[in-house]
Amino acid sequence: MPRKIRVLLADDHKLFRAGIRSLLLGLDDVDVVAEAGDGRAALRLVEVHRPDLVLLDIMMPGLNGLDTAARIAGSDTRSRVIILSMNADEDSVLKALRAGALGYLVKTADPAELELAIRAVARGERFLSSVVSAHVITACLGRVDRELTSLERLTPRQREVLQLVAEGHTTKEIARMLDISIKTAESYRSELMKALDIHDVASLTRYAIRAGLISLDV
Repeated sequence: MPRKIRVLLADDHKLFRAGIRSLLLGLDDVDVVAEAGDGRAALRLVEVHRPDLVLLDIMMPGLNGLDTAARIAGSDTRSRVIILSMNADEDSVLKALRAGALGYLVKTADPAELELAIRAVARGERFLSSVVSAHVITACLGRVDRELTSLERLTPRQREVLQLVAEGHTTKEIARMLDISIKTAESYRSELMKALDIHDVASLTRYAIRAGLISLDV
């Protein structure tokens, strides 16, 4: 028998994960090897299971799907990524492609499209959801290697700290979550504010929301 496509599913909504898992269990050539509720858990499970494919929600607490995708793309696991999102706009698709994702699937897509996406990306092909219009696809593919945004110019650690600050975590909490000293966490926070020229938490939070790093309901 041909080897099954081994999939890791990462989304912070348990009901959504259960729905996707149910759909995937109906596919003879797909095996869901693990599930995660946030980006950090997804990274740990990727190292353990080395899946062929990772389905990543774009918005997750602690470490969002885009930064998780970038770390997976830069690892030696050879796992390929499909980003799951509610949005089909040019900016969201572009960010996913720049993060190293091969696939971009809108959560309102037909189940048959999920199947097509999994098999295409598992073959190493790029797959963009059918609701992403042709002009958006053309624009995104033409902009992948162009000038980075202010968010993309931040280091991975700075983006991580930005998300945690915007989610309301204190410096002490950030130090514990990242397994670093409080002094180091303060240093990262200071460097982040200097890089963005933003010097208060409220403004950092507004920036993170505008950049699509966190949602309004955080």
